[in-house]
Amino acid sequence: MLFTHFSDTLLRLCPQPSQLVLALSGGLDSRVLLHLLSRFVQKYPHYQSIAVHVHHGLSPNADRWLAQCAAWAKKDGVTFHWERVSVPSGNRISLEQAAREARYDALAGYVQSQEYLLTAQHADDQLETVLLALKRGSGPAGLAAMPEVKPFANGLHLRPLLDVSRAELQAYANEHHLDWVDDESNQDRRFDRNFLRLDIVPALTSRWPGLRQAVARSAALCGEQQSLLESLLTDKLHQMSAPDGSIDLSTVTDEKQGRALVRLWLQHQNLSVPSKAQLEQIWQAVCLAREDANPCVSLSGYDIRRFQSRLYAVRPRQDVTEWRREITPDIPCPLPASLGVITLSSLSGGHLRSPEPGERVWVTFDPSGLQAQPLGRAGSRKLKKLFQEYGVPSWRRRQTPLLFYGDKLAAVAGLFVVEGFEGNECELVWKCDHLH
Repeated sequence: MLFTHFSDTLLRLCPQPSQLVLALSGGLDSRVLLHLLSRFVQKYPHYQSIAVHVHHGLSPNADRWLAQCAAWAKKDGVTFHWERVSVPSGNRISLEQAAREARYDALAGYVQSQEYLLTAQHADDQLETVLLALKRGSGPAGLAAMPEVKPFANGLHLRPLLDVSRAELQAYANEHHLDWVDDESNQDRRFDRNFLRLDIVPALTSRWPGLRQAVARSAALCGEQQSLLESLLTDKLHQMSAPDGSIDLSTVTDEKQGRALVRLWLQHQNLSVPSKAQLEQIWQAVCLAREDANPCVSLSGYDIRRFQSRLYAVRPRQDVTEWRREITPDIPCPLPASLGVITLSSLSGGHLRSPEPGERVWVTFDPSGLQAQPLGRAGSRKLKKLFQEYGVPSWRRRQTPLLFYGDKLAAVAGLFVVEGFEGNECELVWKCDHLH
C-alpha cells in the first residue's frame, strides 16, 4: 500500500522522467524513502536516482552513519554521494536551523534544472511544524507549514510522504526488515521539536486520532490563502520595485497592505522573513519615520533602511573609511568589502584628463570635510550635500570610491567629475554588482 501511494504521488509531482536526488540522513524516515525510491526506479527505469548524505560532524557517531548510509544505498542500487559541512555555533545561533541551512546548501549543488530533491518529512512532522508555528504566533504563511512541492536550487523540492504517518513508515520498515540509525539528539527535550514529538503529539493524537489529517487540511488551506494573497500583491510589488532591489513606499496608503508587501518583498529577495513583532518594528521605525531621518532595523544578516521614499534591504559591510590605494591607469584595482573593481581607463571621449607626469593617482572612501564643484555647476558644495542631491543613500556614501589626483579630489565614481579635472582622455569605470 505504501509503495503504491508513494509511486502515485511521485508520478503526479514529477510526471516527466528526470533525476531524483534523495536527502539520506539514515534515520527511519529517509531509510524508508531510500527503499521506496529504489523500488520506484526499478519499476520506472526512465527515472534516475542518487542519494546524498550530509555529514555535519555534530555527533561522535557521524562517521558510522555515513558508512551505513553508503552501505544501504549500495544494497538498494542507488548511487551514493556525501558532503561534509561545517555548522556555525554561538549563543544566538539555533543549532537546528544552522544545521538545516548547511544541509540544504550542500544538497543544492546536486539539483540541476528539471531535477528533484526528495526529503522524507511526513504527517507527524507536519503536525509538529504547525504547532511550532502556533507557538511563534505565525500567520497564514507560517501555518501553511511545509508544502508538498516548492522551488529549490535549479529544480524542485518534493515531500512525497507528507500525508503518511510515522507509524506507517515504522510498519513498512519492519515489514521489509530495514535498519536505520538513531540520532541521540532526537531524545534531547531542549529542542522544541523533540519535546513536541516525545511528550505532546502522542497525547494529542491519542485523544484525537484524526488530528494529523485535520492539521494537514488546515495547513493546505492556509497555503492556498497565502498563495492567493501573494498572487494579488505581486503585480503591485513589481510596480514598486527598482532595479537596485529597493521598493517605493510612496504609493502605499494602507498599513495592512504595506506590511504584507514588505514581507513579500523580503521573501522575493530570499531573505529571512521577519516575525510579526519585527515587521511591526520595520513599519513603525523605518517606513513611517520622518522624511529626513536615517532609520535602520537590523535583522538576521541584513538591515532594513529607508532613503527618501524607498525601502532597502542592505547587507552590513565593513568600514572602509581608512582604506586607500594608489592606482595605475588601465590597471584594474580591486576594492575592499566586495565593493567591486575600479579602473582609470585611457578612453578617447572620456570625461577626465590624463594624470600629469609624476602626478599621484589614488582612491579612497572617506568624504569627511571634502567639498567639490561638479563639472558644469556653479560653486562648490560639501560632499555630504552633493550625495543628497545625487540621491545616494546615507549608507552608500562611505562606500563610494573617490578618485584623487595628488591631494585634490578629481571625481566621485558613478556621479561626477570635479571642475578643473575635465578632459577627454580618461574615464573612471567602477564595476560593482552589489551597490546596495
